[in-house]
Amino acid sequence: MGHDKKLQLSLLLLRVTVFVVMFMWTIDKFINPGHAAQVYKSFYYIAGLESVVMYVIGAIEMIILVLFLAAYKKTYTYGAVLIFHAVSTLSSFNQYLTPFAGGHLLFFAAWPMLAACITLFLLRDRDKMLSVS
Repeated sequence: MGHDKKLQLSLLLLRVTVFVVMFMWTIDKFINPGHAAQVYKSFYYIAGLESVVMYVIGAIEMIILVLFLAAYKKTYTYGAVLIFHAVSTLSSFNQYLTPFAGGHLLFFAAWPMLAACITLFLLRDRDKMLSVS
């Protein structure tokens, strides 16, 4: 397998696995909107979000994620996923200060995924495997 095929396969694997993580967080907005609202309150300081708001946010995220998975309009969809995950990662700042309290150690898994999102965005023109664009 040539270098270009290896790179394309690697980017595809990053895209699919980033999608899986983001998909699960998006599904949470539909299955457990109360939990999603609590996350918004605790980490983004946005309180009082009703279930219908979580459904709308979830629907918008889902559309972006499906387009991201298909590698469609990469600058926009990869950029949106990068911004979503960067905001999520950076909003967890307090958890990084106390890594061994509660389940805070798990928050550190966000950093390699952030690096994957940055990599996908920077190399979006090379991410061609199973791409609709």
